[in-house]
Amino acid sequence: MSNDLVVVFGGSGFIGKQVVRALAKAGYRVRVPMRRPHLGNELRVLGDVGQIQLVQANVRFPESVDAALEDADAVVNLVAVMYESGRQNFETLHVEAARAIAEAAAKRGIKPVVHMSALGAAPKGARYARSKYAGERAVLDAAPSATILRPSVVFGPEDKFFNRFASMARNPLLEGMLGTMPLIGGGKTKFQPVFVGDVADAVVAAIGKPEARGRVYELGGPRVYSFKQLLEYVCEETDRHPPLAPLPFVLAHPIGLLTNWVFKLIPFADPPLTGDQVTLLKRDNVVGLDSNAGTIQDLGVTQLESVEAIAPSYLWRFRPYGQFQTRQNAA
Repeated sequence: MSNDLVVVFGGSGFIGKQVVRALAKAGYRVRVPMRRPHLGNELRVLGDVGQIQLVQANVRFPESVDAALEDADAVVNLVAVMYESGRQNFETLHVEAARAIAEAAAKRGIKPVVHMSALGAAPKGARYARSKYAGERAVLDAAPSATILRPSVVFGPEDKFFNRFASMARNPLLEGMLGTMPLIGGGKTKFQPVFVGDVADAVVAAIGKPEARGRVYELGGPRVYSFKQLLEYVCEETDRHPPLAPLPFVLAHPIGLLTNWVFKLIPFADPPLTGDQVTLLKRDNVVGLDSNAGTIQDLGVTQLESVEAIAPSYLWRFRPYGQFQTRQNAA
């Protein structure tokens, strides 16, 4: 148990909420900088009264980042986006904001700095992956003792992976491709989905382990799946069975570019596919890509939740019948 103050940037997001909860459970005091703290009241109930503090800050303004770190003992950066929209772009959030947070932490002498990157971060390839890699370099340049965490696809009740494809399976005409679910690249890309609660435990462990400082850890779940296997699982679990149609990369990329352009004209809606995501799918997303990196088990998180144990608890809402009714195709 600890009474140290941990500042969590990106604490109101999907992963952030679980990190805040895990830190509070471990006894830390938690401060969550937000652009609109009046919208984050649900975060306050994740800990004891007064344990979680919300403050106004914007990662695009270094002075507000520095102010948010006053009296902090550790800092966690979870700020990220999967899609670019206006000023919320990869360069601004994954690189510039990461640098600002790391520089402010170094200036104040804060040693436990945990930066959330992504599995597949690399100097070449998709823009998302390149920006994640550049963010890592920026953080380590400013704070060499920072811990870098690279998760594979993170799943949980509010994820944008299983929920997205379950919604596509429910409405393939509106959200799929001509009534099908596209298997981009034939569905051969490999993933190692990791439960959001396990990722949160890894963050807490990284803060408390001095030996984790200056190291990179790849976070993956207990099993590796192909993209096709994951889509088949979603269809089985939701009892929705649209055709799975192979879509070669050479066709998927221009479709993704066009889709991304169209959705930029639609406010408050995420594109179902972008050209950059197609490029990402050309590389496997599994642990072991970096031989020098540690694993989630090295951080002491060894009891990992599986997709099969967790996903049914939130995918049931996409079924054509109720949560407790026997499946229509059951024997």
